[in-house]
Amino acid sequence: MVQVEQRPVLVLPDGRVPRNEAARFLGVRAKTMAEWQRLGRGPTSRLVGSRRFYMIDDLRSFASGEGK
Repeated sequence: MVQVEQRPVLVLPDGRVPRNEAARFLGVRAKTMAEWQRLGRGPTSRLVGSRRFYMIDDLRSFASGEGK
């Protein structure tokens, strides 16, 4: 399990967080988030158009160790 430090980030009104902000929230690089998504690891993500988003609740669950 990766130890993560939660940081304040931009959360859209519907609870979505862009990949770069999600990475900052978890204290990792956006490239790491992309690799986790490719491998089926990390928090659940959603593709909207051509951009990848994460729900803030999924990020919190992952950060607390309840996620994948």
